[in-house]
Amino acid sequence: MELLHSLQLGEGSKQLLVLHGFLGMGDNWKTHGKRWAEQGWEVHLLDLRNHGRSFWSKAFDYTLMAEDVKRYCDHHAIKTATVLGHSMGGKVAMLLACRFPDYVSQLIIADIAPKAYAPHHQTILKGLGALDFTKIQSRKEAEITLANYVEEPAVRQFLLKNIYRVQPDQLGFRLNIAVLQLAGEQVGEALLQELKFSKKTLFLKGENSGYISDEDELIIRHHFSAYKIVQIPRAGHWLHAENPQDFLEAIESWWND
Repeated sequence: MELLHSLQLGEGSKQLLVLHGFLGMGDNWKTHGKRWAEQGWEVHLLDLRNHGRSFWSKAFDYTLMAEDVKRYCDHHAIKTATVLGHSMGGKVAMLLACRFPDYVSQLIIADIAPKAYAPHHQTILKGLGALDFTKIQSRKEAEITLANYVEEPAVRQFLLKNIYRVQPDQLGFRLNIAVLQLAGEQVGEALLQELKFSKKTLFLKGENSGYISDEDELIIRHHFSAYKIVQIPRAGHWLHAENPQDFLEAIESWWND
């Protein structure tokens, strides 16, 4: 079986795995990862399957992604780690913790709940699918096309990080768009009712994000008995990028508690 690609920062006895969101990559977390490495963590910024520099596969669901992370831990002799996951990566982290609790010492979930979500990335995926790299020769040209589908400049820049030069004169995607365009149902899946995790768990929600509602605390409590919920002010779904200072302070005060 193929192994997930990662960027590893720092070294030490404290292991931290970071799992990115849908259409992201571990590299998005490099600035935060460097900070944590300086604090004594050995940080692993993973690329999940069909994302970043990791392998492509037609098979794509949370069970497989959690098993990918477990295999990564086994390969690198990581017996237990703090696991941080954002959005889709948060769903992977939750399932990993519930199915393989010995591997997870504590859990940090950024702006996602264990509930089901309706598919909502269709416009973004349509925009990415419209990028024809037989005609588009530059990142700027790609952004002009993408702007017809994605209004927010910050979101466009986030998505454009997935473009790279396959050849000196040929752009391409690190994302497996063909598979991810069909993944809406899988990405929105809820955590199964019977799955539970009893160790320390932090949920962070963006003040301006609708991903975690007040009502969701009931389902969070059902699955994660040792939970804490902290709201990050002046931030939406990309809370780690929109308000990094409060995001980092919330995490660091929690794990040092």
